[in-house]
Amino acid sequence: MPSLNRSDAQQRADDIGVFNRELARLEAEQVLCLSDSQRANLQEYQQQLLDRYRAAFDIDHDTQTRQLSLGMRIASFLGALTLAASVFFLFYQFWGFFITAGQVAVLLTASIASFGLTLWVRHRDGAGYFSKLAALVAFTCFVLNIVMLGQIFNITPSANALLPWALYALLLAYACGTSLLLAVGLSCLLAFFAMRIGSWDGIYWLGFAQRPESFIAPALLIFALPLWLDQRRFDGFALIYRVIGLLGVFLPVLLLAHWGNGSYFDFPPEYIESAYQFAGFILAALFIWLGVRREWPDTVNTGLMFFVLFLYSKLFDWWWESMPKYLFFLMLGLCAVLILLVLRRLRSRHGLLGGAH
Repeated sequence: MPSLNRSDAQQRADDIGVFNRELARLEAEQVLCLSDSQRANLQEYQQQLLDRYRAAFDIDHDTQTRQLSLGMRIASFLGALTLAASVFFLFYQFWGFFITAGQVAVLLTASIASFGLTLWVRHRDGAGYFSKLAALVAFTCFVLNIVMLGQIFNITPSANALLPWALYALLLAYACGTSLLLAVGLSCLLAFFAMRIGSWDGIYWLGFAQRPESFIAPALLIFALPLWLDQRRFDGFALIYRVIGLLGVFLPVLLLAHWGNGSYFDFPPEYIESAYQFAGFILAALFIWLGVRREWPDTVNTGLMFFVLFLYSKLFDWWWESMPKYLFFLMLGLCAVLILLVLRRLRSRHGLLGGAH
């Protein structure tokens, strides 16, 4: 069996279902008719393939199992959050009863034991529901370890704690295929570099949000990482990289488009705001084009969302005070219709180009 991941196996199983339904329609319309031996060979091959995929990846083989899997993912997510909260409050509930040596021993034991438990569960949980739950608990224990060891030994808080949190979250994410921890790890990494960039300008690390531009360069790097590091073995990871990167670019640009005083540039705030408003439109259009070209729906949708936000915020600045409210919202509705028409045109053109290839 070729090397593939659970997402590829699930896609193949879905394709088999679609193929069988279309084959049944073609036979009913007497367009195609398989002989008994051909039908038997096809069904036997498909069944063997699905059995191997179910054994290796615990895939969903029909609509009912897909619905149950969605419920299991929701339950796993909620269970992970509640167990992590339970561990957090358990530590604080009984923390004062331990001496210093006992506190250190408990912290180290919790981190090591939770990590070992995560690896053990991962080895036995093909679908990954329980391993993702254990991974979030392990990450919570590690965060508590860093925070509470700092309190025990009176270590001055700093942005440096974000780096081990990020690396540990990324380690668990890749070990267990957990998109949530990947997003957490990338967010911590983004915040860490933004704080370091802000510190070069003399900003205290907790005031890093005073300079939103500090996020842009690290966010662009995060967005570009899947282009250099192949993420196809990890279902949905490239999407997380792109979305976190885009949010790290667009949110600072949107903020600076209305708050020029937060920029590093020494220009009048109104000039900075105008420049970032223009840059927001250009960046949104650029990422929409890139998403269409690369067939990245997440990039297209994120770029489109911020293009609309930039457009609506600009229209609000121009005409909210001077225009009757009914006319203002009518104009917004007409803008939405115009955007739909443009997107439909792009969609039709892309479909024609795809058919030509």
